[in-house]
Amino acid sequence: MELLTIPDAAEALDTDVLTVHRLLKEGDLVELRVDGVRRIPGDFIQDAAPVKSIKAVIQLLRDAKFTDTEIVDWLYREDDTLPGTPIRALRENRGTEVKRRAQAAGF
Repeated sequence: MELLTIPDAAEALDTDVLTVHRLLKEGDLVELRVDGVRRIPGDFIQDAAPVKSIKAVIQLLRDAKFTDTEIVDWLYREDDTLPGTPIRALRENRGTEVKRRAQAAGF
């Protein structure tokens, strides 16, 4: 998993750092802290925007009391029935099934 710094994420999103902070605050993206540095999984960005449906999945998992670290772990967990990982499915525009599974994850 590639982890981007906030400035690197801003470049990948073709925007500024303040916008990345807003996206994090509004739940469009999540962050991890690595050695005290805020980082964003690079797979969460596609075509200079947050991956389609990722905000909905993040919200569903937060509603289920997942931490940001747990959200990232869940999105990268292999699932043979999907197939692949939830983040890969989102990047391939298969968000409906991922959202269904995220909703079920809270129960």
